[in-house]
Amino acid sequence: MRVAFLGLGIMGRSMAANLVKAGHEVSVWNRTSGKDKEVEGARTASSPADAAKGVEAVWMCVSDTKAAESVLFGPNGVSDSLAEGMIIADSSTISPAATLRFAERVKAKGVAYVDAPMTGSKIAAAAGSLIFMVGGNDAALARLQPLFQAMGKQVFHMGETGKGQATKLAMNLQIAMIFEGFAEALTLASKLGVDIEKMLPLIQASMVRSGVVEYKAPFILQRDFSPKLSFAPDAERYSPRPRCRQRIPRPPPRPRSRRRGLRRSRRRRPRRPRLRGNADAARKMGWSRGEGRG
Repeated sequence: MRVAFLGLGIMGRSMAANLVKAGHEVSVWNRTSGKDKEVEGARTASSPADAAKGVEAVWMCVSDTKAAESVLFGPNGVSDSLAEGMIIADSSTISPAATLRFAERVKAKGVAYVDAPMTGSKIAAAAGSLIFMVGGNDAALARLQPLFQAMGKQVFHMGETGKGQATKLAMNLQIAMIFEGFAEALTLASKLGVDIEKMLPLIQASMVRSGVVEYKAPFILQRDFSPKLSFAPDAERYSPRPRCRQRIPRPPPRPRSRRRGLRRSRRRRPRRPRLRGNADAARKMGWSRGEGRG
């Protein structure tokens, strides 16, 4: 399959390399150039438009929403080379709302859009064992299966376009909270004199065990804190609020009549009588002195 791969960062370079190894015809592009931004066996393009010329699929893995929009619709962007029947797949972690806007813009040219963010580190990217959470139509996903198989081990179809990105935000929120709790717990234990090497097996044997902990524990013991993914956009990446607050539906308001009824029921709620000097009333209500004052 003829593929343009755009974005050769910590994850993207290994993903593109695995496409080449699987026998696909790959052209690559990255915003910054250099030998570490080249992929052996792939053609290095001068721009996103150059990379996308004559391909069947464009695959993106860039840092954030702004970068994705620039790659697609900026000067010399992918949109200059789009042709009917092409598919754009985006493995960046970006706004679900922006994903829907991008999909609408390319749909006018007969191009399908699939959001395919993934979970896994640079180790999983190199091993071709990423897990993809995907939004898009069945026909587009079926055509992309050979590419998914070259880069990952599982693909979860979450629904229509945008649902992959929405799922990724929820997943990242969970991962961030587990990381924070794990780090704080180890810091506390260390300051209290607990041997961390003894504590880690205990964590994994108990109900607080986690795949995140299992993956991170060896690096912590080796004091290896080198980045396993891009950190620059993480403040936005791990917070769903700036990306989807305009998309989260609010619960419908209560009917006015129901709100009035609730207020009335609260006002009419019987108060416990004071037991001092009112023992007869208390006994009628079934309360005893041992219950204290109302």
